[in-house]
Amino acid sequence: MEFVNVTDLKKNYGDLEAVKGVSFGIEEGEVFGLLGPNGAGKTSIINMLIGLSKPSFGSITIGGMDGIKEIKKVQKIIGVVPDENNLYDEMNGFDNLCFCASLYGIKKEERERRAAELLVRFGLEKAGMRPFRTYSKGMKRKLTIAAGIIHDPKLLFLDEPTTGIDVESSRHIRQWIVDLKRSGKPVFLTTHYIEEAERICDRIAFIVEGKIIKIGTLSELMERAEPEHKIILKLDKSRKELKEEIETRFGSCKAEIPDENSCILISKDRVSLSPVLQLLDQKGISVYEAKEIKPSLEDVFVKITGMDAANLKKEKEGAGK
Repeated sequence: MEFVNVTDLKKNYGDLEAVKGVSFGIEEGEVFGLLGPNGAGKTSIINMLIGLSKPSFGSITIGGMDGIKEIKKVQKIIGVVPDENNLYDEMNGFDNLCFCASLYGIKKEERERRAAELLVRFGLEKAGMRPFRTYSKGMKRKLTIAAGIIHDPKLLFLDEPTTGIDVESSRHIRQWIVDLKRSGKPVFLTTHYIEEAERICDRIAFIVEGKIIKIGTLSELMERAEPEHKIILKLDKSRKELKEEIETRFGSCKAEIPDENSCILISKDRVSLSPVLQLLDQKGISVYEAKEIKPSLEDVFVKITGMDAANLKKEKEGAGK
């Protein structure tokens, strides 16, 4: 059953059309990922869904309520974790959580209980009485997430939850998202990290220049991608000129030489290894291993969007510095 339904959503900033008629739904207990570069429209979409920005056109339904006309009611059942930490530096972790709970009308005894539980849940109990400004980036991110769920929302929005933090904190947050999904609550997640979307999202939408250009489960996205076969050969030695020789000899096959002991064969149809191995043998090159490389979500993303996935990650990490 759909908990969120978005239809033909648009957002204009003067002459700039930032969001160009996007439509999607989010099921109960589903992690829905929106994947794309800076300026693609991810944050604009979140801002419209949480009531910080009014759509120029389109409709939003959340939990059976009109997400535009009844936004005040909607805001009571959603939790929001923005891409920037928004807590108070001078307050300690415990007081920050209690303050956020008070904004939802939670009584003192209950909000203190929830704050204490969340500090333990996110491994912050020892830092609970320290000022927020003394926290590491990973600790700040965890506390910001805890603040976003202290009122036990029915739907959670996570905007770039693991950007700029350490590996261990990222792993902890991803595991927590998986646990949240198991509890049956839907999660709307935006990210630059393809591997993150691949690990935790039930469905993923690719957004570029304000348009969702592909949407589906991981298996559906993989099926829709143009098939391509890759085989990596581990060699005792390799040479750059191998690429030209292989591509000249086998016209339907492309070659990459990532390092001095590897060669990757790429083709639309399955590669017949025997002639390739004969060519390498003639050149005195021994092959120690041949392994098929299965396509990844990164391969699909690059094919569909034409964007370099590595640059997508660097773009966000650079922006966070």
